[in-house]
Amino acid sequence: MKFENRVVILTGAAGNLAGAIIQALRGSGARLALFDHRKGRLAEMYPELAGDAHCLFVESVDLTDEIAVQNGLDQVIDRFGQVDVLINAAGGYSGGKSLEETTIDTWERMLDLNARTVFITSRAVVPTMRNQGGGSIVNLGARPGIQGVKNAAAYSASKSAVLRLTESLSAEVKHDGIHVNAVMPGTIDTPQNREAMPDANFDRWVEPAAIADVILFLASDAARGIYGALVPVYGAS
Repeated sequence: MKFENRVVILTGAAGNLAGAIIQALRGSGARLALFDHRKGRLAEMYPELAGDAHCLFVESVDLTDEIAVQNGLDQVIDRFGQVDVLINAAGGYSGGKSLEETTIDTWERMLDLNARTVFITSRAVVPTMRNQGGGSIVNLGARPGIQGVKNAAAYSASKSAVLRLTESLSAEVKHDGIHVNAVMPGTIDTPQNREAMPDANFDRWVEPAAIADVILFLASDAARGIYGALVPVYGAS
């Protein structure tokens, strides 16, 4: 899967999954625009990319703020002149409490981090992609977005919103040559998840690199016939 001269925006670029996506994209010919909300963190994490002419760090971006996102997109257009792929890897998890114990703040935070960010970033890039004649958006869903699980109502609802947004947007823009799809990981094998669930069977979890491979497939020409798909990547769980 080659991305020669294609511009890829990746949100949540400091996360574990984003790191695997960046690793998969390096050497593919892609020009990377990495979005993060904290200034200076990307240079610390990816020093080898800091001076790369084919990589742009777009920092201090609040993805829940449409003006901040548009300003970030303007930076990408000014630098590269186009946007071919948007990968929405930003998000978060909060769970472990029943619905009656879940605070309004947690509810709103999950919807903001997981659904609002996808809504705002997707809405921002669609006009550019349409004017170019096409593009690809890949969103990060989750298994609980298909079927809610106990003690994670806010998270499940927010990921369900991402999946319905994916399907709706795909129906709206597929005739413009814009592919909108989503991946739905199971439990991801990360240091944080291992620490939180030390007694789990890690062998059944899905590796970030495996998810990255599916994301790159959906963003590539190999997926040119796929619109509005919700692809499970559950590992052996």
